[in-house]
Amino acid sequence: QVQLVESGGGLVQPGGSLRLSCAASGTIFRSDTMGWYRQAPGKAREWVAVITRSGNTNYADSVKGRFTISRDNAKNTLYLQMNSLKPEDTAVYYCNTVDAWLRQSSDWGQGTQVTVSS
Repeated sequence: QVQLVESGGGLVQPGGSLRLSCAASGTIFRSDTMGWYRQAPGKAREWVAVITRSGNTNYADSVKGRFTISRDNAKNTLYLQMNSLKPEDTAVYYCNTVDAWLRQSSDWGQGTQVTVSS
């Protein structure tokens, strides 16, 4: 049904930057608000940023001013530019529709690991 493939994660020092990408199905990008979410070991998955099809955005307070979510509807791709990274940002990052998040859907991709460490 839903296909989501995250990429771009890696190891970065505090203060560094990473750019994540999410390839999603055309069905998702046609009508759904998209979001980035993250889950650290032993912690629950949390909302990071969301973006509507038209480009309106919202961010969690923990990343506001540091992360930028964007999307390319023609490419069915979601992005997350992560700047000024902190060790607290270490987590597996996932993309999905906001609707799926709100419905507590089980349909998630594998995610991409982001590790912020010296």
